[in-house]
Amino acid sequence: MQKFDLAVGWIWEYDESFVKLLEHEIHRKYGLQTFRVTEENVNEVLELVRSDSLRFSTYLDRAFDEELIFQELGEAVKLRGGKVMNDYAETSSAIDKATMHLEFMRGGIRVPYTIIISPFSKANEIELTLADMAHLGRPFIIKPANTTGGGIGVVTGAETLLDVLEARQDFADDKYLLQEKIIPRIIKDKRCWYRCYFVYGQVYLVRWDDLTHEYDLITPDEEHFYKLRPLRGIMKRIAAICGLNFFSSEIALRQSTPYEPSQFVVVDYVNDMCDMRSRSEAIDGLPNALRDRIVGRLALSVKKLTTAKANK
Repeated sequence: MQKFDLAVGWIWEYDESFVKLLEHEIHRKYGLQTFRVTEENVNEVLELVRSDSLRFSTYLDRAFDEELIFQELGEAVKLRGGKVMNDYAETSSAIDKATMHLEFMRGGIRVPYTIIISPFSKANEIELTLADMAHLGRPFIIKPANTTGGGIGVVTGAETLLDVLEARQDFADDKYLLQEKIIPRIIKDKRCWYRCYFVYGQVYLVRWDDLTHEYDLITPDEEHFYKLRPLRGIMKRIAAICGLNFFSSEIALRQSTPYEPSQFVVVDYVNDMCDMRSRSEAIDGLPNALRDRIVGRLALSVKKLTTAKANK
């Protein structure tokens, strides 16, 4: 039987550089063994794991949302005593925006004013009062609860009930969220919109312009100046609610109003499949230094998981 410390399942071509970097870090720093699972070999690998001819201590699955067989492999890995870095049961709840919206409210996390509506396939008609529409304001956001990645299905400039009726037919079996549009504060020409990463207990902060989709690193001095420390606490509370080990969230510091001061609002709840392209690969990619830190944390976590399994 062959054993590997980490297997990475992936099919997106732009994941290759991230996988290479993670492999290099794990090999160089910890001397551990890695294994790649792709569309070309996933069927064979699944059979080998099921027959106990091949074992993985840890499995990072970045393809189950595209091909179910990658999740089947993850379940087989678990049956043989391995760990999936984001467990599927918890991921299923975490990526449901309607579920997380309610859980965040229970947990005291600020979220946009939201109306959750049933799937079009279950109820063709919806009832929204004038008061509902007034609370949403104009423009407002329409987003499917479970269709994730790259803003698929999201309408950012909705104005009317007709917009809602049309948008919810795109993914007829999915619930939809109607949300007020959060306008961030602007301080020193910077929009106060942040993408925050949680990686096995560690939080990484980066400014993300919601209009250009470009990132800016945040220095410790800037974190202090902009009073961003609360973002770390919010992310840890989100992690406790969703149960994932590796994810990102978007949090904005909204503009103040005559009725309330500026507050941090979680505007995009839990993204379990973080885009790990670097700025050297794409204009809207992560700063290389931030990606390196995240990869380093993932590698260390694989080392800890492998050591804990060996000591059992």
